[in-house]
Amino acid sequence: MQPARIMEITAVAEAAAIASASWVGLGDKMAADQAATEAMRKAFNDISFSGRIVIGEGERDEAPMLYIGEELGLGGEEIDIAVDPLEGTNLCAYDRPAAWCTIAVAPRGALLYAPDTYMWKVAAGPACKGKVSIQKTPTENVHAAAEALGKPVSEVTVCILDRDRHKAIIDELHATGCRVKTIDDGDVYWCIATALPESGVDLVMGAGGSPEAVLSATGLKAVGGEFSARLGFDADPHGAEKRARAEKMSDIDLDAVLTMDDLVRSDDAMFVGCAVTGSELLDGVHRYSDGTITTETLVLNAQDRSVRIIKTCHRGEAGAVRI
Repeated sequence: MQPARIMEITAVAEAAAIASASWVGLGDKMAADQAATEAMRKAFNDISFSGRIVIGEGERDEAPMLYIGEELGLGGEEIDIAVDPLEGTNLCAYDRPAAWCTIAVAPRGALLYAPDTYMWKVAAGPACKGKVSIQKTPTENVHAAAEALGKPVSEVTVCILDRDRHKAIIDELHATGCRVKTIDDGDVYWCIATALPESGVDLVMGAGGSPEAVLSATGLKAVGGEFSARLGFDADPHGAEKRARAEKMSDIDLDAVLTMDDLVRSDDAMFVGCAVTGSELLDGVHRYSDGTITTETLVLNAQDRSVRIIKTCHRGEAGAVRI
């Protein structure tokens, strides 16, 4: 992605984060998500490109905006867009760390149109590339990561969503002697965090949403990480119905192991995430009495394998500069 496009997409994520930050701690996750979605759509429509949502808020009959297939922008370069306008709606609503607004973009046709179901996944940083896989057991992946990272199993930390479907995996992980970090929400954040040495997380495992898998894979592809996945109809209460639908609509093998290159079929791809609430990685949105607002955004660009953290001071009409 060219520098001008990077800044345009960054501005979209910033607009969504600022809008949803008004709802931090107010206990209304639906309002926070709606604010992010509306701001994101408006900002996309100001860009000179032909954007198409391939992963969004749902099918057209389920979502009034940022629905799958929605066309955005003023016309121009054809781009596919995957979004989670507010990852961690509960995190925002209850003022917990690591809520952020996320976007992945790539040339038209490059992002997988993922069926709306769960996806079993294993995510890790660059040191584990080619070492861990969804085809391996949790125990095998922990030992492979320990060897790749050059540390004992007892110092390997695995992050997993705290869900009933993961009980057996969590029990197996504890049996290996590794550390287990359970989270309520935000697996895109933690998948990408595996590539950042200061995050304290080495692996992410378990079944999360397929849309989140595409977003995570885009970010990890930019930094040379590892991402391996398989569709998880077996973990979905409506799996049989969703599989039958996917068989009619999807052009992929629904039982295949999916690599980063299956999920993101271009090196000209970019992931952008703007923090709403603060975390180990990014500061959240800050508002000042003079009208200034500051944001921090992570930009991962697969084309040049760059990592940027962009701190922006939105001064308004009379705000002071704060950096």
